[in-house]
Amino acid sequence: MEVRSEGSAGPASEVYSHSRLSAFENCPRKFQYRYLWKIPAEGESIEGFVGKRVHEVLERLHRVAETHGVPSLPRVLWRFQQMFAEAYDAARVRIVREGTPVDFYRGLGEQCLANYYREHYPFDRDETLALEEHVSFDLGGGYALQGFIDRIARTRDGAIEIQDYKTSARVPTQEQVDEDRQLALYQIGVGARFGAGSPVRLVWRYLRQRRTLVSTRTPDQLETLAVQTRALIDRIRSETSFAAKPSALCRWCEYREGCPASSARRADRPAYAPRAAQPAAPAQLGLVF
Repeated sequence: MEVRSEGSAGPASEVYSHSRLSAFENCPRKFQYRYLWKIPAEGESIEGFVGKRVHEVLERLHRVAETHGVPSLPRVLWRFQQMFAEAYDAARVRIVREGTPVDFYRGLGEQCLANYYREHYPFDRDETLALEEHVSFDLGGGYALQGFIDRIARTRDGAIEIQDYKTSARVPTQEQVDEDRQLALYQIGVGARFGAGSPVRLVWRYLRQRRTLVSTRTPDQLETLAVQTRALIDRIRSETSFAAKPSALCRWCEYREGCPASSARRADRPAYAPRAAQPAAPAQLGLVF
């Protein structure tokens, strides 16, 4: 059994992910709470909640389209509404923007799904190779990474696309996605399995805006990314202070009520302390709309 000190960022054998790396970059204190001290998240934002439901429905949509035929759009929206209602808990899901009704966010999810459905119907433009694909890989030198890819597809021109669904309000610039780390890391992880000898495209689908951004990486760019990511992991492993980094993101942080650096800190909350992580039950996904 591994025993980890409060200041340690984990053993060299620990597996990292883009989310884990981003958490450290955005706020080392939050990284410590979530990944080192294993503090359970105190709910989730409504934006994150809607995004999860949209992703679940899109996964189901593609699986059903392959095995049972394409369901109608009203049926897809009905399924989203059912999954939303079953999972929504007002005590756990936080609406940061005060005065905004939950129906507004439900409507945004429906808009995202309707946009995607109308743009891709009848879902025969490419071949689905994988959905919600778990990838784990080594960056060299024992630096292990993992992640989940929304969809991997082979297009009619023979290219492999690593696709990511986005439900956020903001669409980045082309320059920003050309520097994006997440999908490029996934390309390193799945390149040999799906993309050997084929061109690989990184694709972001911004569902609310019906915008698709595409980028590519050269072998040299992927090697540079691997070097940069290994250096970041080294920084995390050597970190001892895990200082808070207050920002606008604090409003959405699941630890804001217990973090000393948060303006929303509750005086009646005890200080956070390390605790053991509890294993999560595997998610189950049906195939019926």
